Amino acid sequence: MAHTVFPERLQARLDPITVDEKVKEAKAALLKHIKRSIYIYRVDCGGCNGCEIEIFGTITPIFDTERFGIKNMASPRHADILVYTGAVTRAMRLPALRAYEGAPDPKLVVSYGACGCTGGIFHDNYCVWGGTDKLIPVDIYIPGCPPSPAQTIYGFAMALGILGQRLHETHLHQAEGEQAPLLHNHLPYKMKVELEREARILSGYRYGRELVNRFMDTLDAPDGDVLGSVNRLITNEDDPRKVEVFSELKDILEKKVVGMR
Repeated sequence: MAHTVFPERLQARLDPITVDEKVKEAKAALLKHIKRSIYIYRVDCGGCNGCEIEIFGTITPIFDTERFGIKNMASPRHADILVYTGAVTRAMRLPALRAYEGAPDPKLVVSYGACGCTGGIFHDNYCVWGGTDKLIPVDIYIPGCPPSPAQTIYGFAMALGILGQRLHETHLHQAEGEQAPLLHNHLPYKMKVELEREARILSGYRYGRELVNRFMDTLDAPDGDVLGSVNRLITNEDDPRKVEVFSELKDILEKKVVGMR
């Protein structure tokens, strides 16, 4: 019997599995900056267990936060992130404090759900202190009644970014006699102030600062031709908005130094 080749349209083809770019970025952040899994510990301060159901739904295989390296722990002593749910009741005040004190530094506190963030519908109850931040400092708020698993994962992702910063935090101390270098120290102080003020009026604080720095960099011309350097800056700029700012700064320069106007 002759070998029959199936038509191309009838042949099965496997679809390659692709990973979302945001998932790749989250994994890369863990592997590069934190370099280990993140452990969370849940503290129920007095809620209806709706938030707990959503948290457990988030860590189960459907949403699977463990793919980001986020794992639920049974002890605060192993936790990096403390997730506080429910309004802080009088009975849970001390256990909530003990959990916070038992977690090693640097630790993050997530206030989860409407009750955890503000006290929720129990905010004016006689036995309720309020939200989590009435008792301990909170780093991340995840609102909702209850928050969805997607909101939960997003909040945990924000917490991972803060945790990575804290793990690699450095403190710089000024040495004796050390001074910060000043930009464009060769220019007269009053002229610098006027140029900076005008640029920020025209373009805002941030972009005005960037533009005036570019302008003052050109004033340090190696050949001494300051106006020629400024004219080249204006001529080579394609953005008409920046050209207008540079031209206004040039007018101030000419009035203050050159005396042409």
